Amino acid sequence: MRAYLLCIAAAAVATYLLTPLARAFAIRIGAMAQVRDRDVHTEPTPRMGGLAMWGGLLVGALVASHLPILGEVFRASSEPRAALVGATLMAALGAFDDRFELDALTKLAGQIAAAGVMVLMGVQLSYLQLPGSGLNSLGTDQAVPLTVLLVVLLVNAVNFIDGLDGLAAGVVAIAAGATFVYSYHLESSLHEGISYTPAVLLSALLLGVCLGFLPHNFAPARLFMGDSGSMPLGLVLAAAMTTVTGQVSGEPGGRFDRVSLYVPLLIPLAVLAVPFLDLVLAVVRRTRAGRSPFSPDKQHLHHRLLEIGHGPRRAVLLMYAWAALIGFGAVLLSFATGGAFAVAGIVVAFVAIVAVTGMPRVREALALRAARHGP
Repeated sequence: MRAYLLCIAAAAVATYLLTPLARAFAIRIGAMAQVRDRDVHTEPTPRMGGLAMWGGLLVGALVASHLPILGEVFRASSEPRAALVGATLMAALGAFDDRFELDALTKLAGQIAAAGVMVLMGVQLSYLQLPGSGLNSLGTDQAVPLTVLLVVLLVNAVNFIDGLDGLAAGVVAIAAGATFVYSYHLESSLHEGISYTPAVLLSALLLGVCLGFLPHNFAPARLFMGDSGSMPLGLVLAAAMTTVTGQVSGEPGGRFDRVSLYVPLLIPLAVLAVPFLDLVLAVVRRTRAGRSPFSPDKQHLHHRLLEIGHGPRRAVLLMYAWAALIGFGAVLLSFATGGAFAVAGIVVAFVAIVAVTGMPRVREALALRAARHGP
């Protein structure tokens, strides 16, 4: 665990120190987010913070590769290098978009290409378990498109929620933390304490990068991550989730059979349920209105929280709370021995978050009632 904590710290510190340089570079080349009708910020803000996050990711990986224990992960598997190459391609694509605002189809093509390179270098869903059908070994013709689809979905899910200061970085940090806890605990249990795998390493690096960027990005943000940040984050998170499935594939018997059966389905949906829901609702909403599913609007979940009376910071914290409840709740249910207590705790947390989310509506109703009937 100490080796992972060192990598998290290295990625966080590097990202934190590189972010002012990325901000100065963005201002110099004119990569500024102008104020639009759907935006929350009130003045032009530099973007391209993703370049600092990419640098932090590389520094964290470099530190890991020189550690005696984690260096073995790089020597034994091509997956960490594949994820780093894919993240580099995504960061480059995002940087061009931050500066020149590429059209949706060009970005989608670039996302597919970057995901395809990573997949062909070794990050693939080689096995998939579905209820009632047992363990299914996937051929290249199935594994490649399925993995690319997962990557593109996660990349756009993260991109879609990058609308409030600190929102995307915080939610991805929570998702990476949940994936880290899940994969670390799973590997430790399956192999008697040996927990040095690509899934744990990638999620640790991703967590560090997000933690290092948040001090600069939380409201009021001095810099936006832009597509140069949101797209690599989605790709690395998809890579970590994909490699988790390899930890339990081919592990017959034991108490993890039920968990391994649903890992490929539950992990992506659980730890990023909030942005996935936002993505699905946005696509349905825009398609029904006869517009492109990639056309922007001001009806995301975070916009709705602002509309009902939450301030930008509280809206972000509520999104954090929902993501943490779903992500860590799923992890807790997967490994908790006292299932009833785990469910009770999740229910209490759910009720508390619902109450806080609806508080402005309650106050508005009470104010209207007082205005009509007197105190």
